[in-house]
Amino acid sequence: MKRIAIAGCLFLAAAYPVLAHKLIEPGLISGIAKGAFSAQPSSTWNRLQQKEGKYQEIWTIDGDHLNRVIFLGGVPDGEALLKERDKKRDPLPRFGQNMLLPDIPVLFERTYRSYYGTPAIEVGAMEPVSFAGEQGIRFEYAYTDTEDEVERRGEAYAAIKGKQLFVMAFEAPKLHYFERDISLFRSLVQSAKIR
Repeated sequence: MKRIAIAGCLFLAAAYPVLAHKLIEPGLISGIAKGAFSAQPSSTWNRLQQKEGKYQEIWTIDGDHLNRVIFLGGVPDGEALLKERDKKRDPLPRFGQNMLLPDIPVLFERTYRSYYGTPAIEVGAMEPVSFAGEQGIRFEYAYTDTEDEVERRGEAYAAIKGKQLFVMAFEAPKLHYFERDISLFRSLVQSAKIR
């Protein structure tokens, strides 16, 4: 009986990574973030099963804390970017259909401060860009993760289409991973289409 229990535990431990992530091979991928995006990755990624919100999908190469792409697809008017943890005491800021593109980095920053408890997040350079066939904004950000005290850099692209918000963001530790993987993210952004 003990052998069966041990074998079962080993099987579950071996199967967990397969159950937790889905391998994303290079090529056209549709149905990203509940069908909000399609994109054509040039390299292999892992789609994580974890979600911090119903409009979110996360991809990574080496793990969530080393590099991650965040897709926020079709966030409607009056909704938060991520799932509320405590609506009464610490409500998240909400997207408003009347927001202008320069308001989006501020919304992103305020969401990070509240949701992740990140006291020091800085939004850097911002510029208008074409994103997924729409008028959009590109912005940079940096913060120190309160869990591991690692400095992270991020780059995000956002657009508003049909009164909904669409965002693709990449973040990774400032040392090594950001510079190593940012070109893969930018390639992914160039291939992205909004439904």
